[in-house]
Amino acid sequence: MQYGALPYRLGESGALEFLLVTTRESGRWIIPKGGPIKGLKPSKSAAQEAFEEAGIRGTIGAKPLGVFTFDKNMRETGLTVPCEVRVYPLPVKRQYKIYPEVSERMARWFNAQDTLDALKDAGLREIIELFVARLTARRKPAKRQRRRISAA
Repeated sequence: MQYGALPYRLGESGALEFLLVTTRESGRWIIPKGGPIKGLKPSKSAAQEAFEEAGIRGTIGAKPLGVFTFDKNMRETGLTVPCEVRVYPLPVKRQYKIYPEVSERMARWFNAQDTLDALKDAGLREIIELFVARLTARRKPAKRQRRRISAA
């Protein structure tokens, strides 16, 4: 089991953006994630990974958005094993230039569509699509219904 953060913000134009990081080996785009950290709740483990891998801070959500599975390459044995990742929302409040893995990974903000295009994990893309739909529905102002008054 791993815990991941889905870092997001509203960009200058007001559009939703997500922060992705590259993996160490292949350089593919992913969300910050990692194994449980002793003494921390799952969501706090995800927040700590987000700081270490991308230099970001915010108030992480306590409830996961969903779970996806990927094939993890075990360097020590050369085996590939399925790994579940519980994903927590992380609205980013601050981004640091210096952080623990700054020399090992790239971190980059993407708009919602480019985020989905950059990710290979179908399960993670589905979690993000649902999250975007939920946030978009919340941000739309309610339409007023006009009542017609008929002359009698």
